[in-house]
Amino acid sequence: GLAAAVYAASEGLTVIAIDSLAPGGQAGTSSKIENYLGFPTGISGNELARRATVQAQKFGARIVAPVRASALDRDGDAYCLSLADGRRLRSRAVVIASGAQYQRLPIDGIEAYEGRGIFYGATPMEAQLCSDAEVTVVGAGNSAGQGAIYLASVAKKVRVVFRRASLRDTMSEYLVKRLEEHPNIEIIPSTDVVGLRGEERLDGITYRCRETGAEGHCDCGFLFLFIGASPNTRWLPREMVCDERGFVKTGADIAPLELVKAGWSLDRMPSRYETSWPRIYAVGDVRKGSVKRVASSVGEGSVVVSDIHQALAEIGAAES
Repeated sequence: GLAAAVYAASEGLTVIAIDSLAPGGQAGTSSKIENYLGFPTGISGNELARRATVQAQKFGARIVAPVRASALDRDGDAYCLSLADGRRLRSRAVVIASGAQYQRLPIDGIEAYEGRGIFYGATPMEAQLCSDAEVTVVGAGNSAGQGAIYLASVAKKVRVVFRRASLRDTMSEYLVKRLEEHPNIEIIPSTDVVGLRGEERLDGITYRCRETGAEGHCDCGFLFLFIGASPNTRWLPREMVCDERGFVKTGADIAPLELVKAGWSLDRMPSRYETSWPRIYAVGDVRKGSVKRVASSVGEGSVVVSDIHQALAEIGAAES
């Protein structure tokens, strides 16, 4: 979203970027991004988001947060975006970059431990809390690997628990090697966390091996979950084509029959990031088939601006 705001504003478009929490989304909560081009020593997600926000504002984009989008409707030859506070914005093009939200473990009562031992991001604040403690990280993606390495710099021990047989199926090789070589990290494959214990806060977990069914217990006051996310698409109209998980379909992923049902009105097919509604685009984690990497999301957000220019030019040609 920030990348789209930077490039659209720098190319003369009038841009308003809204966010329900703060600019940066999931990437903004990452403690350190080490494989982003141009930052060989890494950069925190918060710092990257802050710089991008300043950059977008420099080019004239309006950044508004916290503001939540609640609905999107057609409005003649344009669109109307309704906000939760009652305001409405009219635009000829909309970029959906609403991302995804973290998934929970299927354990009864897990909500009671959130913020009291269970966390969904490894920031400096959490790192201070778990200094010299035993920590468990659940997940097999890059975010889990980054979180485990960061926490291992302050924690007494970090267990990385995941359902798959190997980390290499879903995690970048450089992160896998760092996990394997770190003296404070224990890798536990083919395992699920199935139970939690503790009164006022978390103090232990129960885990089960997927291959043998054997269960074990360990003291653990800090459990970090990096187990995937669900797209933030409930606010979108039902007519917009999404996959079975709710991720927005774009471009060639949309079948001709789906376009007909969605009311597609143009002679051409949707462009690469265009949804089943003309001039409505989806980029980043909310889009079906996205790579779920910061660099790819930034790339999509910047490239989509050229598609917007072409679509707006079509309108201008039709009106003239």
